Amino acid sequence: MKLRTLILAALLAAGFLYFTSSSRFQSIWSGAGGAADRPLWSGPGVAHSAGLSPDEMNNIDIYKRAHESTVNITSTVYKRDFFFNIYPVQGSGSGFFVNEEGLIITNNHVVSGSAKLQVTLGDQSRYEAEIVDRDPANDLALIKVTPRKKVVPLRLGDSDKVQVGQKVLAIGNPFGLAGTLTTGVISSLGRDIRDDSGRVMEGMLQTDAAINPGNSGGALLDSQGNVIGVNTAIYGPGGNIGIGFAMPVNRAKVMMEAFQSSRKYGRPTLGVSGVYVAGDLAQAIDLPAKGGMLIYEITPNSPAESAGLRGARRWGYIGNTEIGIGGDLIMAIDGEAVQGPNTIRGVVMRKRPGDRVELTIFRGGQTTKVTVTLGAAREQTL
Repeated sequence: MKLRTLILAALLAAGFLYFTSSSRFQSIWSGAGGAADRPLWSGPGVAHSAGLSPDEMNNIDIYKRAHESTVNITSTVYKRDFFFNIYPVQGSGSGFFVNEEGLIITNNHVVSGSAKLQVTLGDQSRYEAEIVDRDPANDLALIKVTPRKKVVPLRLGDSDKVQVGQKVLAIGNPFGLAGTLTTGVISSLGRDIRDDSGRVMEGMLQTDAAINPGNSGGALLDSQGNVIGVNTAIYGPGGNIGIGFAMPVNRAKVMMEAFQSSRKYGRPTLGVSGVYVAGDLAQAIDLPAKGGMLIYEITPNSPAESAGLRGARRWGYIGNTEIGIGGDLIMAIDGEAVQGPNTIRGVVMRKRPGDRVELTIFRGGQTTKVTVTLGAAREQTL
């Protein structure tokens, strides 16, 4: 009896060991291979780049092509303390190559007043740089290094073709963190902002792509990797809050063309101020419905005054809108119809002082053409 009990116990133990060691039991017990063997997280066995979206792949491709062309700029300015002792102060910003000879575009405020400039490339090679040209009115500067190896410049796009809502990518070195990429869209066009010196910078591109201290002078790129702006300013005293501003790259093109031709660069000016009117508002004061820029004021001794353009003669109200009446309506400039408040500014900013523009104006019920020779705006010194 005792022997039979021992044999039965042995058989039961052997059966239990066989059953619990089988894959069927493991499947029933753990659901998929046993709790002890399962990882603490879930995910694909192999990461495939094909799993990225086309937009992500586009971002990656643009970054790979652009970050080696983007540089970090360190400037040294010597100041005096309360006891008139001289001490160095360092600042930093960004820039990008525009040709293979080592020319770099950046912001004027990044290099202004600097006694020493150092440029650091993506591979951490360092170069001494010199300022070769500046455009303080547009907060732009052109600096140069002598490359010890081949550098790849960024392609410059056309900032006049930029549209609200299009995707943009900002690349630079915020807070000294080299090679940073952020994305966003163009939020608005033609923004006027005032810098720390009180100068008004006109016609800026507004974007929600994150721009922070140190991004200044870096490139704002379109979805093809073309430079459409130079990251310049942020809204507010702190860091990024989704309101950043970039100088349109076409302003930089004008500066570079002037540098190449050894012509002195100055900001061109027409010498008028006014408001864009069209539709019912234009017809209410006997102007064509297609509209244009209605001149309110003419700057004394300006090109506009020399050309005989006229400003408002009186003021009145159309509904709840106060409007100047009697001034010339500029309907086109160099054959380009004025379709918004930034059309005239965009054309003028592509010119140089001394260049001529042809204005199509509406005056006294008739359309006529007037040729104006642009002047140079008075600049504040930095």
